[in-house]
Amino acid sequence: MLDALALPYALADLTARDPRLARIVADFGPPPLWARAPGFPTLLHIILEQQVSLASAKAAYDRLLAIATPLTPARFLALDDATLKAVGFSRQKVRYGRELARAIEEGRLELAGLATMDDDAARAELVKVIGIGRWTADIYLLMALGRPDVWPVGDLALATAARDVLDLPTAPPPAELAAIGEAWRPWRAVAARILWHHYLSASTK
Repeated sequence: MLDALALPYALADLTARDPRLARIVADFGPPPLWARAPGFPTLLHIILEQQVSLASAKAAYDRLLAIATPLTPARFLALDDATLKAVGFSRQKVRYGRELARAIEEGRLELAGLATMDDDAARAELVKVIGIGRWTADIYLLMALGRPDVWPVGDLALATAARDVLDLPTAPPPAELAAIGEAWRPWRAVAARILWHHYLSASTK
């Protein structure tokens, strides 16, 4: 598991092997760990982040917490369409949130059990739920479960950062981004954090 103790070791390995990643760390410092607590609330928050800005997803999530704390699957299922729409859920994400909540309530998805599975098996369990695709599963594995070698090839910010750092003509599509990530095993999740750090830091310079 990648934690505050393992991150410096991983950074030292990656920056020794790749001067482009070393330059980012030299310019902006080590990336944040961006760790999230595992469980239903975090996975629902990641669903809210699908194809929207992190800021708008966070605003909707905070409004949800204001009316449903503690946020449990049962409490979420008790909220009607109008309430969720007022919070900031689209019709599609209302459905996705309920699919997730029902899967947990019915025992079809046991989030605690994911910790004992390898990356591929855990991802396969997550994507069985309608509304959870590869990107959502990867972000959950990377940030909530602290997996060190998850590489979210469908992430647009990651692709944009890879384009800039590797001086590519365009943002690499998922297959190309997957090939790029091979050089950074077994710390691809840390390489992703470095590239996200570049993306966020460079945009504020």
